[in-house]
Amino acid sequence: MSNALPNLSVPSTLEDQEKYIKQLLHKQRAFFAAGNTLPLSFRKAQLQKLQTILKTHEQELVDALYADFRKPALEAFATEVGFIELELRLALKNLADWAKPRRVPETLINFPARSYVYPQPYGIALIISPWNYPLNLLFTPLIGAMAAGNCAILKPSEVAANTATAVSRLIRENFDEQYIGVVEGGPETSQLLLTQRFDYIFFTGSTQIGKEIMKAAAEYLTPITLELGGKSPAVVTTDTDLELAARRICWGKFLNAGQTCVAPDYVLVHEEVKEDLIQQLDKCIQEFYGPEPASSPDFARIINKKHFERLSNMLTPDHIRIGGLTNATENYIAPTVLDGITWEHPAMKEEIFGPILPVLTFENLDEAIASINHHEKPLALYFFSSNKYDQQRILNEVSFGGGCFNDTISHLANPNLPFGGVGNSGLGSYHGIASFDVFSHQKSILHRGTWLDLPFRYPPYGNKLNLLRKFFKWL
Repeated sequence: MSNALPNLSVPSTLEDQEKYIKQLLHKQRAFFAAGNTLPLSFRKAQLQKLQTILKTHEQELVDALYADFRKPALEAFATEVGFIELELRLALKNLADWAKPRRVPETLINFPARSYVYPQPYGIALIISPWNYPLNLLFTPLIGAMAAGNCAILKPSEVAANTATAVSRLIRENFDEQYIGVVEGGPETSQLLLTQRFDYIFFTGSTQIGKEIMKAAAEYLTPITLELGGKSPAVVTTDTDLELAARRICWGKFLNAGQTCVAPDYVLVHEEVKEDLIQQLDKCIQEFYGPEPASSPDFARIINKKHFERLSNMLTPDHIRIGGLTNATENYIAPTVLDGITWEHPAMKEEIFGPILPVLTFENLDEAIASINHHEKPLALYFFSSNKYDQQRILNEVSFGGGCFNDTISHLANPNLPFGGVGNSGLGSYHGIASFDVFSHQKSILHRGTWLDLPFRYPPYGNKLNLLRKFFKWL
């Protein structure tokens, strides 16, 4: 990009920000229209640049995550930096195959002809990311947008302020904004962005805000992906290894202090093994974080005071079986297990998004399935059982985004699995080739031969209908 225009100055007021956004969009539309993003050589070079940036500035980004969450370095690498590197390597390795036209079978109706699907970029993508995984959930969709040949405007979450500042600086210092731009700010900034016309919108966040995104996108009929959330259950049956189930549930639930969209939101356990499971959960929490998790270097903090207070209101003393301790000064909430509650409890009224694990019971699998299906479709479901028949029942009878049998969260570690929700938990999916596909319009083209032109399809039709019926039966 040797002919790059100078970057625009970062605005300080909403009025200036609106002008900035319009100018930024104008620059990106011109850059895209000139075909700069189409060559695979360009896309690969930009992905490699992003790869280098992340490696060079890894410690800086990990430090920013710690400043925002006290996120342990291992969690920061495994769920953020390392995850992004995995996606980058996969995209760089497979981009040529993903981007090439795909020939599909032809029918005799069009003989002689060949049919192809051409993946083509939409144009300008708006990527709005959340605060809970502020690197992963910004850069992973960006990789898909870049690989598919789009320009992008990024809106990092202002809630994870330290990470947003670090990311914005790195993007501005290393990419020309006519290709990748960053717009910082709060909800008012997001609203300004959504009044503009984009070619694709990718949003990760709450279901409530997702509905607003969808309304805004409808103004221009802009295609969208919504990665939302919901109450993801962990279902534990009598025929599972309770010690193993507890360990994997604890890991998935208390990772990032529970601030994970696919964390087990609650446990639905067979009543015969509830007490045994709670004992195993207690044992695992102590093994992971010690007798005083507040002193553990491996347990993160709640992102801010607002969410700390929201979560604290769920800690009804009569229902706390494990944990329950808080420290408002540090936004600390201990790994907590609630027992003896119903769906009317405050913790069951919304997605928890914190280190609070309610335990509910069921008498049989029919009851468990009915309970899950009575509520909104979850983003994830975790079923702990070795019974193949029951596993198949979960697959067939419950609608959810994705999940695991006998584990939690680990399905995200395979970028070959598309990730996304259904209904209130999301619209569309990404990761791996799905990220490339979501930012690509699949253009279908028929290449028709010119050496033969049968007159059968042309008027006058006469008695051709009966012949046509026979031909269709023969196909």
